[in-house]
Amino acid sequence: MIETSALSMLDRTEPAQCTVCCCTLVNKIFMVLFMVLLIFATLIGNLVTLAVVVGNKHFHTPQGYLKASLAVADLAVGIFVVPLTVYAEVYIMVAGSAPEWTSYNSQSVTFHPCNIIGPIFAGCTFVSITTIFLLTIERSIAVLRPLHKDSVITRKRTTILIFFSWVGSFFLAVSPMVFSSEIALEYNSCSRMCNYALGTIGEFPSQAWNILLLYPAFDFTLLGGTVVINIISLSSIRQHSKHRKTLAETEIHTTSNPTFSDIKAAKTIGTLTVAFTASFTPIAVFVVGNVLGNEWCNFSFFAFWILATNSCWNVIIYSVRDQKFRLRAHKLLMPHRQNTTKT
Repeated sequence: MIETSALSMLDRTEPAQCTVCCCTLVNKIFMVLFMVLLIFATLIGNLVTLAVVVGNKHFHTPQGYLKASLAVADLAVGIFVVPLTVYAEVYIMVAGSAPEWTSYNSQSVTFHPCNIIGPIFAGCTFVSITTIFLLTIERSIAVLRPLHKDSVITRKRTTILIFFSWVGSFFLAVSPMVFSSEIALEYNSCSRMCNYALGTIGEFPSQAWNILLLYPAFDFTLLGGTVVINIISLSSIRQHSKHRKTLAETEIHTTSNPTFSDIKAAKTIGTLTVAFTASFTPIAVFVVGNVLGNEWCNFSFFAFWILATNSCWNVIIYSVRDQKFRLRAHKLLMPHRQNTTKT
């Protein structure tokens, strides 16, 4: 994710800034507890999603493949991104000072943890956006062109699209460091995450500006397209619902209409889109304000961690909206209760 700064981190000696959540010991403890709970929620939720998708043939579909890809991206956030912050914050509380690597950016040392964690968070965020976009495309075809669904949306094509979404997303994530020597990664004391920043002193270079603009341009384009396609699909579903009574009364049946499961799935993806858009909006506002010269330290913390919490929302949405997924997940989490009920 992006955090622009015209000041070099190479010789930073001032104390780390504190946000409203991290200035007192009590607030720090609550913050760490929140992060630990987020790790467990993300791991358990997405592991359950993968188990349901992989372990049941009903979910061996293009939509199931895309949901599995989304779960892997969210899982990576819980395994790599959040634990690094927990380690840094616990180290500060125990040792009374920050780890040495948090005082420097990636340009000043041979190896910096943010060189790995930063691109993972950015890449997984891009994967989530592209996957939700692909899910929306898949559902829109199922709703708008139900007769062509099986011929257009195949598992092989979906697998290829998933592969390219991962490759393209992580290429975009590392592109700032690849194409500009001005950009570095740092552990930001405001967001409590690894962010992109300028590693040199002076005016904001035009080349770095253009590269950093790739992120909001990519995000806004895909999210905007996703919202538009969802609106079209949901409008079609509404029209279909209006005519359904008429078709039932006249006993006219046609195979050109989307099935109930397709409609249900489209609404689920619509809910998923709303949740991700809501979690990404604070980041979008922060980036715009940051480019205009506003640091917004407290807002930075909330914006980045609201986005991070999105990694555990998907399984909740599936469980609420998809009855088959809910039953499978319940069976995985409570197998003994299921056996007791049967006996």
